[in-house]
Amino acid sequence: MSQAAKVAVIGAGIMGSAIATRLIETKQEVTVFDLDKAKVAALTAKGAASAVSVAEATRANDFVILSLNHADIVRAVVFGEGGAAATASSEKLLIDMSSIDPADTARMARKLSAETGMKWLDCPLSGGVPGALAGRLTVMAGGERADFERARAVMQHLCANYTLMGPSGAGQTTKLINQLFCAVLFQAVAEAVKLAEAGGVDPRTIPAALKGGRADSSIMQEFMTKFAARDYSPTGRIDNMLKDLDSLQSFALKTRTPLPMTGQVVEIHRLLCAAGLGPKDSAEMMRLLDGKSA
Repeated sequence: MSQAAKVAVIGAGIMGSAIATRLIETKQEVTVFDLDKAKVAALTAKGAASAVSVAEATRANDFVILSLNHADIVRAVVFGEGGAAATASSEKLLIDMSSIDPADTARMARKLSAETGMKWLDCPLSGGVPGALAGRLTVMAGGERADFERARAVMQHLCANYTLMGPSGAGQTTKLINQLFCAVLFQAVAEAVKLAEAGGVDPRTIPAALKGGRADSSIMQEFMTKFAARDYSPTGRIDNMLKDLDSLQSFALKTRTPLPMTGQVVEIHRLLCAAGLGPKDSAEMMRLLDGKSA
């Protein structure tokens, strides 16, 4: 039996809590830190330890997983007062499972390594909470091969698909591509539901009918019935998707990459957020197509 990994999870939101829960269930030694004490308490009740600061969590563990919402938060958590850099060393590895800008990632990785010796592996994910809890995440990594291999001690419990995409930032670039596909396909599913309904076809029958064909996708299989039922239960947030899409557009502008279809989908997400639906599930797209605002 392999030795339990000593892992700090920084950020106990929806994804961070799922990641921590999975690691606890697979008998890893988990320490959590979040400013929301109730979220920390929910995880300590499952068997995690808690830390009073990110620096303390980093000092006590070999791996530090970040699950945060924005590059500015990541920067503050790593380099701010009481942050990971304060107790970092070359024996520790930072695994950033947040979705942030590739260039920001590369800059912070270089800074952390130069100042402390601690290496940085960007590991954005796909698969959401269900994937994390089942250990079936898809993780696209950016960093050095040795650090990628070292992180397997943790990732083997979280991932079904774990791929090194290139140097620091490459994982985040791949996540932008993932989000491009997801955003466009969510909109396509919503429109397909409306078209089926208009034509007198039960949209719930479409996934089985098209399974294995060229139009098939995991998003259609997982979400078309949900959208058809106007099931708005949370699986992700529209405003989080918009954050990633804004990063995608910024990257496209810097690289002069034309993304005409993506641009339209970005504005649909912006419209949904302007209507107050940002914290809601992607199924809220159906409200827009149904001519409703809430």
